[in-house]
Order: sequence, then C-alpha cells, then structure tokens
Amino acid sequence: METEGANFSFFEGANGTLDEGEDYENVTGFNTTIYPTKTPYYILNLTELYPLDVAVPLYGYAMPVLLLVTTVANTLIVLVLSQTHMRTPTNTILMAMALSNMMTLVFPAPWLFYMYTLDNYNTPMSSPLACYGWSLMHDSLPNLFHTASIWLTVALAVQRYIYVCHAPMARNWCTLSRAIKTIVGIYICAALHQAPRLVDVFYWTEYSEWQGRVTAVCAWHYARWIIEYLDLYFSLYFGFRVIFVHLGPCASLVVLNVLLFRAMRRAQLKRVKLLQENKKNESKKLFETNCTTLMLIVIVTVFLVTEIPLAVITLVHIITSSGLAVIVTDYAFMKKLIIMSNSFIIFTYPVNFAIYCGMSRQFRETFRDLFVRGGVISKRDGSHSSRYSLVNGNRTCTQETVL
Repeated sequence: METEGANFSFFEGANGTLDEGEDYENVTGFNTTIYPTKTPYYILNLTELYPLDVAVPLYGYAMPVLLLVTTVANTLIVLVLSQTHMRTPTNTILMAMALSNMMTLVFPAPWLFYMYTLDNYNTPMSSPLACYGWSLMHDSLPNLFHTASIWLTVALAVQRYIYVCHAPMARNWCTLSRAIKTIVGIYICAALHQAPRLVDVFYWTEYSEWQGRVTAVCAWHYARWIIEYLDLYFSLYFGFRVIFVHLGPCASLVVLNVLLFRAMRRAQLKRVKLLQENKKNESKKLFETNCTTLMLIVIVTVFLVTEIPLAVITLVHIITSSGLAVIVTDYAFMKKLIIMSNSFIIFTYPVNFAIYCGMSRQFRETFRDLFVRGGVISKRDGSHSSRYSLVNGNRTCTQETVL
C-alpha cells in the first residue's frame, strides 16, 4: 500500500502555513493563535489529511481485517516457499515479494488503527517523536517496501522471459545466487530512494488554540538543507518516482507480459506437435513450463490492474502541483482516489496466495505436507514430479523453474 503522504508529500495541501505574529484560521481546521516564534511553520493536522467519509470506513474498519488476512496469507506463502525443495530463483523472488507486500501494510497499520479505528484523528499530536514515528511508518517505510515490491515484480518478469525466450542464458543468469543479489540490490536502491525523505523535515512542539483552549501541537518545517532548493528537490524526487517507480515498471511489465504470452502460445503449438509425434516426456516438460509461465502472467496482470491507476493518479497530481497543467482542481477528490487506489492494492495482497494454490500443484502439495500432514514432506513421484525440478540444481535440467 502507498499512502497519500507517501505518494504526495507536498504537505502544504494538508497543512496551513503559520506566519510569525499572525492569528488566523488556516486550511487545517485549527483556529490557530501563534505564540511568539522565530520561524514560520506548519501544523501536522491529521483531520484534514484524508477525507474522513472515505478514510474511516476503508482505513479504520476494513484495514484491520485486511491486515489479518494479508499477514496470514503472506506468512503461509513464505513458509511454503522457504522449504528446501522449493528454493529456486523464481520462488526466492516470489518470497521477497510476499514479504514486501506484507511489510507495506504492517508498518502503517498501527497508526491507521489508532487514528481511524479508534477515532483519534481529531486529537492533535504534540510529541515530536510521535510525529517522526507517523512520518516513518505511514510514509517512508511503506513507500520503501512498495517500491521494492514493484521492482521485484519486474525482476520476476525479466527472469521468466529469459527462461522462456532465451533458455540457454538461464543457466548463467537465472541462478539462485543472482536472484538473491538482485533482491538485495533492489532493497538497497529502494532505501536510497527514500533516504532523503527521512531527513527533509523536522518536528517540534508548539502551542495553538484548539477547541477553545491552548493545546500542544506538533509543528514542522522543511530541513534547512532543502529550503533553498525546495522546488528542485521535489521535482527530482517525484520525477524519479513517476518514471522509475510507476510508469517505467508498468510499461516494462506490459511489454514483458505480451512477450511471455506470445511465447506461451508458440509453446502450446509446439506441444501439440510433440503429442502428435508421441514425445510425451518432452510434451510434459513443455506443459509444466507453460503452467508456470501462465501463473506468473496472472500475477503480473493482477499487479498491473492495481498499479496502473496509481501511476496515473500520481502523474496527474504531479502535473497539477507543478503548474504545468490544471487537470484536477478538486484536491479532496484526488485524495479520495488515492485512498480507493491504496485500498484496491491492499485487497489484492492475499490474492497471490489463492493464485498459487489454484495454479501450482507443487505449492498445494507442499502446503498440504506442511499443514495437513504435520510437516512431513512427501516424496511421492520424486523422480517424475516437477516439484523437485530446478534450473541450476543437481536434480533435473528442465530449463525452467517450476513453482
């Protein structure tokens, strides 16, 4: 999940600027009386961060249920894919994707529960530590893991493309060690992408009039190192995000999905020919390859269905905010779209578990062995079943990784 704050950290849209020595009611809904201060600042007001008529039902009531379902489903995926006979390059990436998706929801969930389930969005935060915690867990960390999940999906599609369309290269390029290095590299790049957001604002406690009494509130301002380059800083950050986190990966995945589908169709025709020639073993291997390819195409398609709307919303917001064009004038409507897009993404997190169970015999067999038969891994059909095949292992040479 990506939060609105994670995607669009132009906090001015949700908070008002309070100038020194002025008393006025700003867009946050605070009736603000500023006590003597040396620096103009912003108030962190969660009441106006999201439209409550949408945020409370989705983030407050639906989110705890989705957190439970997603945590259980993705934990089961990790447990199954981490079994010794399941440790393949493709499965390793799928396991990293499951962990990334789960962490994308786990980190903001406590804050969303506190704010929207327990109805604390009307209570201003005053502790700088709490405000830093909100920013870190509601913004930076979910953004990091969601970015990693996007790039892992691209890595998965590229890996499958090599398996299917350039099989001789798979033995050198699609190894378990390379898959692990790719995962580590993706997490490092995602962390570097988010690193500036950890130190671009600072928080402190101020006092404002809130509901007829003076109340401690959390004030914030941009860090001094970006004040003079604020426009450039956000242009570079969001420009990079649009190109390399949203539009670029989505476009790449569309192309790779089309190429994989065409390759699968060619393989189906080849399999028909092999059956006519009574080459059953080769036909079976080709069938297994197609089953795995089809499953990964479905996974990527589900990903695209949720990510493309978010990419479009992000692009529209950035174009409007930068002044290049006015596409949407109702910012509240934009926030509602963001919440619905976030929720749509979260709804799909447990779907991968259903896809694995429905389309992978190996996953079903391993799941049944672990949780129905008490953790005893059955070795029936060990010499013939695809569940023991590896691309670069010592067991078979099937030219593909079977989930």
